[in-house]
Amino acid sequence: MRKAGPLFAAAMAALVGLTAFAPARAAEPDAATIEWAACAWPREKYECGTLTVPVDWNNPAGPTVDLFLSRQRATDPAARIGSLLVNPGGPGLSGATFATFDFFSPEVRRRFDIVGFDVRGTAASNRVLCSPDLIAQYPDTFIENQAELDHWQDFSSRARADCKSRTGPVFEHLDSVSVAHDMDALRAALGEEKVTFYGISYGTVIGQAYAERFPRRVRALVLDSVVDHSIDEGRAFRDTAAFAQDAFDAFVKWCAGETRCALHGKDVRAIWTRLMDRAERGELGTHTKRSVARIISSGSYAPAWWSVADQIARLDASAPQAQQARPEAQAQAQAQADGIHLAWQLNCADFDTSIRDYRQYARYVRRAKAVAPDVELNPSHLTLNTWCLSEPKPIPNPQHRLRVRGAPPILVVNSRHDPATGLAWAVSVARQLGRTGRLLTYEGVGHSVYDRSDCTISTIDRYLITLKPPAYRASCPAVPLEPPAQARRSHDFLLRDLTDRPAYETSS
Repeated sequence: MRKAGPLFAAAMAALVGLTAFAPARAAEPDAATIEWAACAWPREKYECGTLTVPVDWNNPAGPTVDLFLSRQRATDPAARIGSLLVNPGGPGLSGATFATFDFFSPEVRRRFDIVGFDVRGTAASNRVLCSPDLIAQYPDTFIENQAELDHWQDFSSRARADCKSRTGPVFEHLDSVSVAHDMDALRAALGEEKVTFYGISYGTVIGQAYAERFPRRVRALVLDSVVDHSIDEGRAFRDTAAFAQDAFDAFVKWCAGETRCALHGKDVRAIWTRLMDRAERGELGTHTKRSVARIISSGSYAPAWWSVADQIARLDASAPQAQQARPEAQAQAQAQADGIHLAWQLNCADFDTSIRDYRQYARYVRRAKAVAPDVELNPSHLTLNTWCLSEPKPIPNPQHRLRVRGAPPILVVNSRHDPATGLAWAVSVARQLGRTGRLLTYEGVGHSVYDRSDCTISTIDRYLITLKPPAYRASCPAVPLEPPAQARRSHDFLLRDLTDRPAYETSS
């Protein structure tokens, strides 16, 4: 099995509190009829539409937001089980686009309508808008002193005010609790009694929020590559650094045993340290310390380790160059201009990243470096963290331990060596779920598990189709990494496709 790649409906829900521990029993949303229309691109295979929901679920009569949807019909209507709702994470990647990929096995696509929706504030669902010129000014995420932290706090405050003014009322309601209520409205509008859901990475935060508030409306939930929504900011610093370090260690081990690795036979750790030092001195041209660190963190998603080794070897052989403008800033500004939003506000609404002062920040950094001597910090976490420095308190959906009562078995899956959401988080979430949680570990490297092997596909498929979960603490063996030309189409390619492909529109 290999990967290849409006409608208008109103669903007004009864008033349901959105506090962190809202009652699990909630009134059924009014089920509006969804009228699907052919997508403008590609027309022949998929349907698109919109679902109108309240911006604030505590005020159903207030402003509304249109959620953009897509659907890939079950290939065998006679065998159809229902709708499989999907979210690819990000935060902020297009669920509507993801649903049009042939991501799942033929059997899952035979039995389910694959339905994706762009989460509020993202893609074609009233995406967060910000000034490209302002975003291009964002400071370096490696903060060295109180003055730099103050600069970041000032910038994040200006960015928040700018983005809020451009985005509108939904900006203050981008938390995953609100998204869970959106998903329940979509369930009702689709005519489904219960939800079947598959979420990757940040999509698992949505899945957890749904299970807390609507446990008896869960048919099946797959949480793939799990974010632990119970940890505080200090723990997040340490954990994400440890995950990146673990991926780096796995890369070093792989290269030592793979003769085709561009760094085979060399002291990879010494080369890496040299590159980080050169980047800090500004000798790598457009490469900052942050962008060098991202070679490992981003390159371990697939993992694309042949490419990682080539990049490191080329940088190590390069002559010293004067520091140039940071490509990250240019890329972010261009992304804004091209309509690809920065989804930092979703994270800010779900995670309290409060930092009192540089002394506290430095303490977090020291603890992170203690567990990650090579990579020091996870640059992706730093980016999300610094964007949220000026978020008003309290945030809508602060961290807390899961409280799920009355749900059926929920499948939690993770790679043993995940550079972004490490296995420790999946173990923690499975434990918080108690007997409801079933953990499946893929014993290899990478971010997102579903199509890693025939074992992962068949185990997850069996759960989705028959509702039979694996045994507690089940695992699937790692498969050998293949060169890029032979490798399975992996999650990092999906990430690229999800940002490169245009937002869907309905045909006129």
